[in-house]
Amino acid sequence: MTRFMESTGSVDAVVKVGGRALADRRLCDRVMRAVRAAAAGRRLLVVPGGGPLADAVRLIDRTHEPSVDAAHWMAVLAMDQWAHLVSERLERGAVVDGPRAIARALDSGRIPVLAPARWLQDSDPLPHGWEVTADSIAAWAAGVTGAERLVLIKPPKAAPPFVDAYFGRAVPSGVAWRIVMADHVEALAEAVAGPESARRARTRSATT
Repeated sequence: MTRFMESTGSVDAVVKVGGRALADRRLCDRVMRAVRAAAAGRRLLVVPGGGPLADAVRLIDRTHEPSVDAAHWMAVLAMDQWAHLVSERLERGAVVDGPRAIARALDSGRIPVLAPARWLQDSDPLPHGWEVTADSIAAWAAGVTGAERLVLIKPPKAAPPFVDAYFGRAVPSGVAWRIVMADHVEALAEAVAGPESARRARTRSATT
């Protein structure tokens, strides 16, 4: 993590966008607008979920019974596929696969969208299995990029438990995390800014 921060500067926040929220076209457009607004003046890293593409891997896992390792990497590759769509819909998005690409995107004023397969294969930091999903991958990414905050955007009908079984072990102790539902995604900018920035904004509003 130190080498990343010394060479690139840290990321302010990681925003994980649930794949099921992306699968709904109108909801996806709403979420992308919120992400673009939240990225104004901040160094964000966007991590897409696997959504229906990961669900297809789950079906294959049940019917064809691949090894745990094969199913793990197939599900991670589902995130890579969504990264290309998210990058395109963000307009200023850039698909990235590791620290140097994240730094280049941020330094050029673009919004990095993580296609994590290559980076994860190089470092392999997480267990293989369905207890690890894009939630834990986003938490790991927050740690290695020095992010202070992690925001998980969940689809409107998501029900507890909202995070995967490994998430509590994956999220670093110094990272503040929050869930934002996609049908209230306008709260994203405040969640990314953090409580202190939100308080300052409310103070300025009250005095003008």
